[in-house]
Amino acid sequence: MKYPAFLNFLPSANYRFAKLVALAAAAVSLVSLAFLLSANSQTRPRTTSSANSNVSGGTDEIVKVDVDLVTVDALVLEKETARVVGDFQKGDFVISEDGVKQTITHFSQDSLPLSVLLLVDRGGCLDPFGTEVRAAARDAIARLKPTDEVALMTYHNDVELLQAFTRDRGLISAALDRVPPHDEEARHCLNKAFTEASSYLEHAGNPIGRRVIIVVTGVTRDFDCDGGLSAKAASQAVYESGAVVSAILPKSGDQTMENGFMRWATRLGKLGGASYIDIQTLANETGGEILQDKPENLDTTFATLISHLRTRYNLAFVSTNRKRDGTTRKLKIEMARSAQKSKRKLIVKARRSYVAPKS
Repeated sequence: MKYPAFLNFLPSANYRFAKLVALAAAAVSLVSLAFLLSANSQTRPRTTSSANSNVSGGTDEIVKVDVDLVTVDALVLEKETARVVGDFQKGDFVISEDGVKQTITHFSQDSLPLSVLLLVDRGGCLDPFGTEVRAAARDAIARLKPTDEVALMTYHNDVELLQAFTRDRGLISAALDRVPPHDEEARHCLNKAFTEASSYLEHAGNPIGRRVIIVVTGVTRDFDCDGGLSAKAASQAVYESGAVVSAILPKSGDQTMENGFMRWATRLGKLGGASYIDIQTLANETGGEILQDKPENLDTTFATLISHLRTRYNLAFVSTNRKRDGTTRKLKIEMARSAQKSKRKLIVKARRSYVAPKS
């Protein structure tokens, strides 16, 4: 276990959440320890693929593209009810790049196949992948189209690919049964998990913008683990992959306490420069979502997430800024006034920026 010293007790076999209260006394030492943690993390530049690669992902949602066509996946929801709205046409959307309106050249819905990478957490105090969650994942995958491909990866201190991308649901079902035991002594190494997941997505057979990482975890934040990229570099790798990041959280009292503590710890650690990944930030930047419910209800939750993935709109445009300068460009996707008039208040979940190609 290589948490900062003040966190070392967390994954011990005798872990009791009541001990969280005692950690308040250690808050004063957190900032100085955070500096040590930050210094121990490794940052390595990430190289992108050659000109033969497809479109990639963002930092405010960054998407590197090696062609001039910029693709965007968008989910439209009613703000009050979170109900998916799926009856729009191309003219109902407005896309702006750096404040300049763009012309949508390609538009579709649920016509392109998905590449779904299921990323399962095996570290920390609680096991988020019990029998009920495993069954819910199996049922959700069965709801995908035959043309959709799925891969399975697990993580704690290390990352393991259990099943490469396949359209064979039998192989995925068998891989779900091979998910290794939960290791209470291990970390939630999100920096390593997202780096490996992003790298592996280069093997996906489906178009950029239709690639999805679904994380099954009880904890949405953790400090960087030694031996991996920093949170910033790992997040950049996610954005460059073009993936939408979503998460499923099996909700319980203990899970809420552990997740709440990690949020508290990382907030304080940030004051000292400690590096950490926040899955909520990745979801926001890539247009994904985090859904949670009790384990016995996750069959419905998983089904909802798959339905949302299937009903996303696929939009593409050729930028009016023809400079191939590798700059980050802000994206804004919104509904036209005519579309808003006939509906309740709508929100659009989509990537927030992309990186232009560079000659």
